[in-house]
Amino acid sequence: MSALAVLLFLSQPVLAAEGAAKPVTLKSSLLEQLRTTHDQQDWFVPVKPALEGVTPAQASWKPQGGDHSIGQLANHLLFWNSQNLAKFKKVAPAKFDGNNDETFNAFDQAKWDEVRAKLETLVAAADEKTLQSWAPTLGRIATHNAYHTGQILVLRKMQGAWDPAKGVK
Repeated sequence: MSALAVLLFLSQPVLAAEGAAKPVTLKSSLLEQLRTTHDQQDWFVPVKPALEGVTPAQASWKPQGGDHSIGQLANHLLFWNSQNLAKFKKVAPAKFDGNNDETFNAFDQAKWDEVRAKLETLVAAADEKTLQSWAPTLGRIATHNAYHTGQILVLRKMQGAWDPAKGVK
């Protein structure tokens, strides 16, 4: 019991410091999720640094028996981020026949940066009611981005094309 008392006593400054921080809002939380899966490294490597320096040959390489290349995974993320961005903006998304396999083709880095920035700008400008309705989808976007970024990093490591100093040993 005394160990618990010591732990609670020692944690007081930490808890007090956290209390002085800016309050977390739905908007700040959603933006943090998007940014940490797009370009701001936190607990894991986000997609932008995961894709930096990938050559065309590396982007198209698949391991024996592998499903997707780095370029295909990146295009899949671009497709679904773009689809959701269009829905949030209430514009017609790109035509999609329901075949998810088609979403893994024709990656364009310039489009990725544009879609990422537009999605974050849209969230930053949204009112609380809008964010409430978007929150579940934005959470899934961040999770989906993180999942496939992990696959991209595994492929880079398999190729010997990943610098572990960038966050994944």
